[in-house]
Amino acid sequence: MFIQVVQGPCSRQDEVHQLLDEWRRDLAPGADGWLGGTYGFTDDGQLIGVVRFDSREAATANSERPEQGEWAQRLTALMDGPLEFHDCDDVTLMLDGGSDDAGFVQIIRGKVDDPERLKAMMADTRALHEARPDVIGATLALEPDGTFTETVAFTSEAEARRGEQIPPPADVQRELAYAMQSATFYDLHQPWFESA
Repeated sequence: MFIQVVQGPCSRQDEVHQLLDEWRRDLAPGADGWLGGTYGFTDDGQLIGVVRFDSREAATANSERPEQGEWAQRLTALMDGPLEFHDCDDVTLMLDGGSDDAGFVQIIRGKVDDPERLKAMMADTRALHEARPDVIGATLALEPDGTFTETVAFTSEAEARRGEQIPPPADVQRELAYAMQSATFYDLHQPWFESA
């Protein structure tokens, strides 16, 4: 799997949402290898999209379509500033990845010096799922320099906030402290999802 994370400042949120819906309706059918996406706006007016393809090649082929270029220009015109892109070939799924049933999504961006340690933590889902049944799926997208974007799907924000109050087992807490030491959290209170 390949993930592209797109982020940028946006005050014209209704128009951008409509444009993303238009992409799903009109352009997705021709985007070979597109798997889906998770989208939302943060409290401080950032658009974040986590878009999944089956490969980098499929994502590149989509970007090179003329109709995709025209659509991207329209999106750029609606933004309040430049869009930031993060391309990730190294993707780890937790609990089968995200879930379109999520009522709340948290995007976590950070950087680690040992990506394999972070991936091992994501792969060991038993302890986490026992402690946090509100977590219904996640993806971990890594860039070559150890920068990561984790997309965590929760049943609801209320359940997520309750879960945050429960201390995890000591070994899980140690790994979380390592992974999250420089992380930034972006809450998507009203996420929406697209699937192929």
